Amino acid sequence: MSFFTHGASWNNTISMYGDIKYDFKFQYFDYVNPDAPKGGTFKQASIGSFDSLNPYIVKGNAAAGISYIYDTLLQQSSDEPFSLYPLVAEKVKVADDFSSVSFLINSHAKFQDGKSITAQDVKFSFDTLTTKGAPHYSAYYAGVDKVIVDDKLQVTFQFKESGNRELPLIIGQIPILPAHFWQGKEFAKSGLIIPVGSGPYRIARFDAGKQVVYQRNKDYWAKDLPVNKGRYNFDQLIFDYYRDDAVAFEAFKSGAFDYRLESSSKRWATGYVGEQFDSGKIKREQIPDKNPQGMQGFWFNLRQDKFKDPNVRKAISLLFDFEWANKTLFYNAYTRIDSFYSGSELATQAIISDAEKAILTPYQDQLPSSVFDPLIKKQTQGDGNVRKQMREAVALLAEAGYILKDSKMQNQQGEQLSFEFLLYSKDFERIIHPFRRNLQRIGIKTNIRLVDISQFINRLNNFQFDLVSLRKGQSISPGNEQVSFWGCESANQVGTSNWAGICSPVIDALTKQLITATTRKELVDTTKALDRVLLSQDMVIPQWYLPASRIAYWDKFEHPNVAPDYELGLDTWWSKQVAPPENEKGQ
Repeated sequence: MSFFTHGASWNNTISMYGDIKYDFKFQYFDYVNPDAPKGGTFKQASIGSFDSLNPYIVKGNAAAGISYIYDTLLQQSSDEPFSLYPLVAEKVKVADDFSSVSFLINSHAKFQDGKSITAQDVKFSFDTLTTKGAPHYSAYYAGVDKVIVDDKLQVTFQFKESGNRELPLIIGQIPILPAHFWQGKEFAKSGLIIPVGSGPYRIARFDAGKQVVYQRNKDYWAKDLPVNKGRYNFDQLIFDYYRDDAVAFEAFKSGAFDYRLESSSKRWATGYVGEQFDSGKIKREQIPDKNPQGMQGFWFNLRQDKFKDPNVRKAISLLFDFEWANKTLFYNAYTRIDSFYSGSELATQAIISDAEKAILTPYQDQLPSSVFDPLIKKQTQGDGNVRKQMREAVALLAEAGYILKDSKMQNQQGEQLSFEFLLYSKDFERIIHPFRRNLQRIGIKTNIRLVDISQFINRLNNFQFDLVSLRKGQSISPGNEQVSFWGCESANQVGTSNWAGICSPVIDALTKQLITATTRKELVDTTKALDRVLLSQDMVIPQWYLPASRIAYWDKFEHPNVAPDYELGLDTWWSKQVAPPENEKGQ
């Protein structure tokens, strides 16, 4: 185990707090097979449609797998919390006070059209993403003051403030765009223009909204770098689109595609039966996931007046009977989420720790007293009887100015409390219907709006929803992205990651404190304190999590015995029966 030292010297690696697993002589990551054969095809399904080949803008729905065509300055390992290794940049230099970071570009780095990658391309990438890309990029990189092209192969990012240990790593993950390709083109309206990247795959062909095919670039400039050994083994990656997940499952069983990540506990328990499974033609695995599970739930749109009173949100939340749903619908497969960083050391516990208390005490006057109280898990009996919860909900709604009259929960103007669930998957209706029945029993009117994925994204981006079911994942090393998740500045930006529209000066302050943490312990304690405050906002009705990925695939593939801790690692798989290699030069 080695250690990264920041300062005036150039280094090959960089990590959040200095602890690095792989030294500068490493040949490949532990979770790959460096001798994996190249060739074959890997075919997956995607649900919905796509109308864009640009994943970095708000407009449109980008094609699945598009990130395979791009390289980043540095490559993150998948078996460490946050460490980066050479890719486009062969060396990195961080200022002693974390006020800047410089990158030295690999002189062999090239785009797929043969043009060399320069420091100017790095600056162009940053400028383009922050001015023409999706809004979260400007928030994510907000700490950067200026980008200086030192020479053809060296670029420096100067920061507005010192002390942000994560910002150098975040900059290291910038996807590199070719300035020459985008000259004269409208980046923000690029639509179905086939882009040029520098990554291991290029777009071979596509049928808009139906299929996209990526071809492995045998002339990939970085194929022999340690970070890429044993990865990107398939000649082709194919994504076929299906409008409905149930249809996609049937297609998978018939052999229409190779691999499936299963999200339905019912289907996992009852659907994977038949000759294909009994004979072993289709394999099933449940792979542990060591990432924080984040928060999956029904998110309130706090921009709506009817949800501004927290008592309304608390009352509605009480009538989601997870215990009954888990037993009746999910085969007891799940655990109830009780944290925005669930399933990790970052999640706050029932009793507030002394470290959390010290962090939160300066904001005590701005926080509800409940933040300092023990967290109480509200559970039902799981038998469908929610009378106790109904009484509590009616009382909370009365405090918010509502009264149950003529079987309708009405405000002082006689308007019934009503809202809409926005969905893109019909599978979720079976979960919402029992919830709706409980709400109806206290006079709350609800309906379901089912739209396709493109409409769903458009409505989400433009705040055209009441309640929406989504999962916000988290990394094991949270940082600058938390600003776009919870920050006041992002609350009303079109395309924001702050789905609920939460805005709190305390949350903003805690987020900044988290970003500038100088030790892992300080990061963990601050994240727990932030978690406790986020939970107090009742902006989401928590659902459930499973700290594992359920996958199924046709028995045509192999993968390393060692799985990466924080990824599924599909890019390390290979075909059992590899076709003779084809000469792809010029493709």
